[in-house]
Amino acid sequence: MARKGSGFYSTIEYIGPRPQKPKRPNIFGGWVILVIAGGIAFWFGKPLVQSLQAAQNGTTQEDTNSVIARLSESSSPGDRLAEVAISHSRESVSFDASYYKIDFPGGDVPANKGRAEDVVVRCYRRLGVDLQALVNQDISANFQDYPPLFAATAPDPNIDHRRAANLHRFFSRHGEKLENTRNPADYRPGDVVVWSLANGKTHIGIVVPNPTGKQNDPWIVHNNGAGVKWESGLFDSTITGHFRYSPKNRDTASVLPQKDGDVPETGSF
Repeated sequence: MARKGSGFYSTIEYIGPRPQKPKRPNIFGGWVILVIAGGIAFWFGKPLVQSLQAAQNGTTQEDTNSVIARLSESSSPGDRLAEVAISHSRESVSFDASYYKIDFPGGDVPANKGRAEDVVVRCYRRLGVDLQALVNQDISANFQDYPPLFAATAPDPNIDHRRAANLHRFFSRHGEKLENTRNPADYRPGDVVVWSLANGKTHIGIVVPNPTGKQNDPWIVHNNGAGVKWESGLFDSTITGHFRYSPKNRDTASVLPQKDGDVPETGSF
């Protein structure tokens, strides 16, 4: 209802609840909570993020040099093998599981080709240990103890050491056989691990440190079809073999045979 007023205008009477003055939002409380939460996430999540980035994007040259330098200062045979393995991961090697006729002893397939077993063979060979000769020596004397792969009826120095099942048996016979756990603390640099993949194939690789320096987070060097890689994945498949093999003081020959084919009795590794 309009009240009577002076002049031409009248005052309009408002009937209803008293208008409330809008409150000024407090923006600081929410931001403080977000900042604190973000800080906590950064502090605890940074090592994981670094590890995931390294796995997805590849390790940097600085990462590689740093880890290699640290391992090179160690006198541990495992650290020496891990150092060689990480160095090998720098090389361009395309996956090739083909059969090659190669020299014996000391034979190898073309340097830019290879499979998972070649990673292990080449890394040991760079430390003076010729698995081609050692596997052939053992399988020749104990042929019945090795798996009957591809209906083989006799040892073949061209391929026997390039089959993961044979390396598994060799390390079982002459290395330190360890438990196949899923505890990262049980795996040391230089350990050799054998897996059973989802497709039923046998795979093999070498345990190495991760590039971030995080403890109890072992990585591997292997070739699973994409070349020689230094990456996470130790527990991605079922572990069927876990070994430490340092030929020194073992019952097998441990270094590259001489040109005349003789195998020295002791080794330097």
